[in-house]
Amino acid sequence: MLKLYNTLGRTVQEFHPRNPGKVDLYACGPTVYNFAHIGNLRAYLFEDFLRRAFEYLGYELTHVMNVTDVGHLTDDGDEGEDKMLKSARERGMSVWEIAQFYADAFFADTDRLNILKPHVICRATDHIDDMIKLIRRIEENGYTYSAGGNLYFDIARFPTYGELALLDRSDLKSGARVAVDPNKRNPQDFVLWFTQSKFGRQTMVWDSPWGRGYPGWHIECSAMSTRYLGEQFDIHCGGVDHIPVHHTNEIAQTEAATGKKWVNYWLHGEFLVMEDSKMSKSAGGFITLDSLIEAGFAAMDYRFFNLGAHYRTQLQFTFDSLTAARNGRLRLIDRIVELMKVAGIDSLPAVVEASGTHSPRTDVGQHADELQSAGTVQLTGTATPYLEAFRNHLEDDLNAPRCMAEVWGLVKDDRVKPSDALRALAEMDRVLGLRLIGEAWSKLEASREDALTPELLDLIRRREDARRDRDFRTADEIRGILKERGVAIEDGPNGTRWKKL
Repeated sequence: MLKLYNTLGRTVQEFHPRNPGKVDLYACGPTVYNFAHIGNLRAYLFEDFLRRAFEYLGYELTHVMNVTDVGHLTDDGDEGEDKMLKSARERGMSVWEIAQFYADAFFADTDRLNILKPHVICRATDHIDDMIKLIRRIEENGYTYSAGGNLYFDIARFPTYGELALLDRSDLKSGARVAVDPNKRNPQDFVLWFTQSKFGRQTMVWDSPWGRGYPGWHIECSAMSTRYLGEQFDIHCGGVDHIPVHHTNEIAQTEAATGKKWVNYWLHGEFLVMEDSKMSKSAGGFITLDSLIEAGFAAMDYRFFNLGAHYRTQLQFTFDSLTAARNGRLRLIDRIVELMKVAGIDSLPAVVEASGTHSPRTDVGQHADELQSAGTVQLTGTATPYLEAFRNHLEDDLNAPRCMAEVWGLVKDDRVKPSDALRALAEMDRVLGLRLIGEAWSKLEASREDALTPELLDLIRRREDARRDRDFRTADEIRGILKERGVAIEDGPNGTRWKKL
């Protein structure tokens, strides 16, 4: 039975979806005014691990993620400057260009980290009408007031406000700092719709019943999640920094509109910390994935690093710890290469087929993807105890470090048949997303190529060219030359393989 830590209640709970066998998952996406830093990316790696776990366990999942491509203020409490407007001014670009540029950069990062794309990616600017409709429902139900040209949500009207964040309602007003916005009745009230009365120079503006302006940040997720998942769904994800303001406000405004409990499970990933503080764009000097790659690391090194900590614990980042993760990942790859050699695996399709997939392909990356997407294989044999333990740790609130311990135990256990170990690793990697089999195969192939002289490799390539041109006479002549020089050629449906005689 899958158990997950629900922030709403602060307990590990058995997971029971609203519809048996199906899961609706909404995750807060990027605000595209700057590059994602590695702290941001930790949240998306956690959500990817969660999604892969559900699919591995046999659930049918719908994953929705927003892209905030309309102004978001520098403070979650509606204060400060518009981040996108600020970025556009600094870079000499329009806000629309800024949004597209950083959205593209974000998805390039997630691709390199092997993060699966959500089934629905919804941009805020495409859903302004949905936001307006939701705000009107909130207004009709009596939860709003207008002041200074803006429309506010009145938290005093919502009795359970702050339940997610364990906020003490009696302290919300008396204990708050003096609000920068004098229009608010309560410092925790938040804007549903801004008009030009506050930001006259705002570029992204739309007509609305409350004047020409733009939506508050919090309303975006409520409108888009209910548009694609309905007024009630299973899971909402995000970082822990979203709990006290953003997610608290989302709950209030959505349930004020619908009169129903909105989300059953709230899952939050902890911070990546650096020198005892969380990584923040506003603090400056943040580290991007490109920074790591320029320093000589691979994207998979950072994914591997994240799997070393539970998603609910803070993860301390140093370049020494990332180096240790890289070394560990490479040792794991080397061990898998040895398993392939001992098992006599002479083609990647052999591993693919043994893992229950079909449609052999010639590209290593494609084979790795094929392994990732295969259905759960019912394995028997010497690796079964490791797979069972792996699944148990997965069901225990996504315990990634314990899952990784099973991977290491598997590759080090000489009692496990190498072929069984490879099939089990392919299964495990559907959740881990490390591309273990593909990378190991690439390294094995490279080592084989290194064993041949450039002249022999050139003959093999010339023979392949001849076969493609249907010049079988030349291909046979080159086969004979290679045999005389100690290299045997075997042609099969999955391509040409060679071995030394």
